Amino acid sequence: MVEDEVRLGENVQRGLAAEGISVDLVHDGLDGLWRARESTYDVIILDIMLPGMNGFELCRTLRSEDVTTPILFLTAKDGEYDEAEGLDLGADDYLRKPFSLVVLVARVRALARRGPVERATTLTAGPFELDPGTRRCRREGVEVELTQREYAVLEHLLRRAPDIVSKHDLLEAVWGIDFDGDPNIVEVYLGYLRRKLDKPFDKACLRTVRGHGYQVVVT
Repeated sequence: MVEDEVRLGENVQRGLAAEGISVDLVHDGLDGLWRARESTYDVIILDIMLPGMNGFELCRTLRSEDVTTPILFLTAKDGEYDEAEGLDLGADDYLRKPFSLVVLVARVRALARRGPVERATTLTAGPFELDPGTRRCRREGVEVELTQREYAVLEHLLRRAPDIVSKHDLLEAVWGIDFDGDPNIVEVYLGYLRRKLDKPFDKACLRTVRGHGYQVVVT
């Protein structure tokens, strides 16, 4: 954990330790970079406003060095563009201060279960090709422009293909573990993806398996 507010960092460290999660805590971005390079962690928690090197630069540097450890931003910067930038740089989650320790614990555990994600290579399944580095999508060689959320839904489905992915799994992976909106938002985004990725090609490759979830047809 890289957090320059010493008291907050120590409180979080104790709270996570009480849940059986061991935390190495540093207060400077350059120290965090050194720790992440020298040790293997299940999850990295980053503040954004850090001395030495800010969290965005730290995240960008780690991803450029192919460090695939899940990264969670824990920050007081609550703008939607801040969150979008953090996720575009390669972070896996974004939690705003003030926060609930219960939610933080749940998110850390979810990221640890997911484990490192290979980001440097092209991801392919069926007719789809995603480049995690540039966040570009192609179907049968034709580039298709996707929004950030559409890309995240498709990426999660492709990483699990040909398995069926439940609505709950998609909500947790794309919208976050504390999402309390309408779960049918998943169907809405599958509709967006079908209009962009299936309809123009006259062949459906994004399938709804009623009662179970969603999958990418790979044959």
